[in-house]
Amino acid sequence: MTQTNAGQVTTTDYQRDVANYWNTHTNDPVNLELGKVDDIYHHHYGLGDPDAAVLQADDVPDEEIIKELHRLETAQADVLLDNLGTIRSEHRVLDAGSGRGGTSIMAHAWFGCRVDGVTISDYQADFANDQAERRGWSDRVQFHLRNMLDTGFADGQFQAVWTNETTMYVDLFDLYREFRRVLPRSGRYVCITGCYNDVLGEKSPSVRQIDEHYICNVHGRSTYFQALAANDLVPIKVLDLTPQTIPYWELRRQSSVKTGIEEAFLQAYREGSFHYLLIVADRL
Repeated sequence: MTQTNAGQVTTTDYQRDVANYWNTHTNDPVNLELGKVDDIYHHHYGLGDPDAAVLQADDVPDEEIIKELHRLETAQADVLLDNLGTIRSEHRVLDAGSGRGGTSIMAHAWFGCRVDGVTISDYQADFANDQAERRGWSDRVQFHLRNMLDTGFADGQFQAVWTNETTMYVDLFDLYREFRRVLPRSGRYVCITGCYNDVLGEKSPSVRQIDEHYICNVHGRSTYFQALAANDLVPIKVLDLTPQTIPYWELRRQSSVKTGIEEAFLQAYREGSFHYLLIVADRL
C-alpha cells in the first residue's frame, strides 16, 4: 500500500464515514465466503442466469448457491474487462474504488499489464495488496490508499480506467474531471453502476433504502451523461444490464449470505426505478 496519511486521503466527514464503513465491515460473508471459492474477492454484484441444475434442485446445498453467486460476480467482471479495449502488457490501468482487488487481479491475469487500485479504506488496500503479493505480482499490481477524486498520478498515466459499482460514493463531475486528467486522448473509461431512473422523478423508496444501507448516494441516470460530456468523455456503448442482474439477486435471496437488502434491489429493478448500466466512453 502506498503509505499515505488517511487524514489527507479523506477530506470530508462523509468520506471519513465511508472509509470507516469499509474499515469496520471486514467480516462480511457476502464477499468473503464467495471469494473463498477461487481466492478472487469481488466487491460487486453478478450477471447472467444461474445454473439450471442449481435452480431446479429440491434442496440445494448452500455451498452450491455460494459457488453460483461467485460465478455470476466473476462474469460481471468479465463483461467489464472485455470492454476495456486493446490492453497490452506495457499499458497501465486504474481500478478506481478497488475494494478487495478482485477485478484488478483479473485484469492482470487477462492482460499482463500494470494495475493500480485506489481506495480510501486501509483495510481494503492491505487485503488487496496481500492478494497481489501472494501471487508474486506486487511489482505489477499495487493498491494505494488514495482518493479517486485526487489520485496523485501523473497526467495521461493510464490507458484505461474503470469504476465497478463505486461511483455512488462521489460527485460525478469531480470524478470524471480526474479521469480526464489521468487518461490520454482516446483512453478508455468503463463503468458498471446502479443508477436511479430520473425520468420518473425522484428516488423511489427502494432506491432510498439502498442509499441508507450502503451510506451511498445513488446518482440519477442522466447525471452520468452530463458529467461525462462535461469532461470530454464520449460514450461509445451503453447497455442496460438490469435483466441480467435480477437472477443474481433472486438467487442471493435464497443464500446464507443474504443481507436483507435483496428485496429493495429486486423491487427497484422490477418497478423500473433503478437500472444497472454498463457505460463505455473514450476520452477526446
